[in-house]
Amino acid sequence: MVKLTQEEINKRLKLHKMWLNGEDGGVRADLKGENLRGADLRSADLRRTNLEGADLRGADLRGADLRSADLRRTNLEGADLRCADLRRTNLEGADLKYASLKDANLSDTDLRGVDFDYSCLPLWCGSLKANFDDRVVIQLLYHLLSIAKYSSNMSDELKSLLLTDELKAVANKFHRTEECGEI
Repeated sequence: MVKLTQEEINKRLKLHKMWLNGEDGGVRADLKGENLRGADLRSADLRRTNLEGADLRGADLRGADLRSADLRRTNLEGADLRCADLRRTNLEGADLKYASLKDANLSDTDLRGVDFDYSCLPLWCGSLKANFDDRVVIQLLYHLLSIAKYSSNMSDELKSLLLTDELKAVANKFHRTEECGEI
């Protein structure tokens, strides 16, 4: 797969912006399966763009507007998505290992099958309405219960509420329990 040049990317995004604005000659950006590895897409308007299966490893997407974009099965390993707007984006099956999502808005985002290992998942209001699947929820629960188990600053009352046999059994279904140990 030939990597798109920054010049070609900028040209397509200019036409996409025209399309979004309803201008003559505008064309919706279709970057499905394209090699955009390491691309500079800071603050880019990528709303409703088709990026399905694209290679965006290491891309700089800080502040990008990706609302309602199709990012299914996209490789975003190590991508910088800080402050990106991902509302209503389809990220089903995307690879977000090592990605930074600090201050990214994940409201109403489809995150089924996403690999978040070693990534920075935002814990703010913009991620409260994200659409996670069991795998990610179990991963988050495992981390929460591990914090409860090993934190000396937590109250015994809160620890006893969290560290129930039922919750520990669910948390121990984490895909890396063998490596990290059971709760």
